[in-house]
Amino acid sequence: MTESPAADDADISTLSFEQALAELERIVSELESGEADLERAVDVYRRGAKLRAHCEAKLKAAQMKVDSILLDSDGAVRAEKADLS
Repeated sequence: MTESPAADDADISTLSFEQALAELERIVSELESGEADLERAVDVYRRGAKLRAHCEAKLKAAQMKVDSILLDSDGAVRAEKADLS
């Protein structure tokens, strides 16, 4: 990879969950093929680890939003701040 680590991180932070997951799937396929040389494999593995962390953060944020949607006893939907403890 020719980008600096900071540029690489900034690039990943702009990706949607779906974009990051698609790239992560491509990286897994490339690594599983065994065709990349060692330096390339290490570079794409490092990017894959960052993509995985990005996806996990996106999923956690989505889960917090879902957790904050509750139903009242009468069936009305209300929002409540998620308990992060």
